[in-house]
Amino acid sequence: MNKVSPIGVFDSGIGGLSVLKQLMRFLPNEKFIYLGDTARVPYGNRTPEIIRQYSKECTKFLIEKGVKLIVVACNTASSVALDAIRSISDVPVIGMIQPAAIAAIRATNNGKIGIIGTRATIASKSYSNGILGLPDSNKVELISVACPLFVPLVEEGWLRHAVTRQVAVEYLSPLIENKTDTIILGCTHYPLLLPLLNELMLGVTFIDSGEHASVASLRQLAELDLLSGESTELLKKPEIKFYVTDVPTQFIDTALRFLGFATEHPEIVDISSI
Repeated sequence: MNKVSPIGVFDSGIGGLSVLKQLMRFLPNEKFIYLGDTARVPYGNRTPEIIRQYSKECTKFLIEKGVKLIVVACNTASSVALDAIRSISDVPVIGMIQPAAIAAIRATNNGKIGIIGTRATIASKSYSNGILGLPDSNKVELISVACPLFVPLVEEGWLRHAVTRQVAVEYLSPLIENKTDTIILGCTHYPLLLPLLNELMLGVTFIDSGEHASVASLRQLAELDLLSGESTELLKKPEIKFYVTDVPTQFIDTALRFLGFATEHPEIVDISSI
């Protein structure tokens, strides 16, 4: 582990690419390895034991690749398996939940915080528990809303479609009625809907968990003196190696939508034997 080692990022699928985009924004001089466990997505309908097993396999794969930091770009793994991941990792591990929970507490003015996510994430109460474990949490009111249709709409590319707008209005209505002023995006697909969400809820602060996990990663590497000293050219393509456990259809198109630039085909790997 040294300054020029890459940062490892893993997700159960490809939604974690939105986290990777934020990491590139805050850590532009770093190299990255992205692992999508696409053969076993989603993790949300698995038992906690299986989620921990899968997450540890992803972690071991990244460690074998010589990463200096691991970002768990998966809300389910972050809520269920973070302790298990850290128990086998000899490098720092950053999850999605705590950085976003802290940011939400700091951002709210009226104490009304909303959480939107998949059914599995909302049912796990991971963000609610994360917030309630923080100082001043007794001053906040939480309202959680599952938004299961957002993921397929994002993957279809319907980011500003009339159907997506109609679905969003339906999902967000309890938050609007509650006068919620801060909303955590509890799914890595949701940042792609931010332009639409900002139109529908003017003046609301949306907390991108990937953004705040990236800030936490920057802080962690700085404290350990592990920030890359290499400078990149302004227009140089980021150095990223992509791995998946199964190639999802339209990976290249989806990656372009999430990252904003063309990527190479990912390498297929078997991590179950690690």
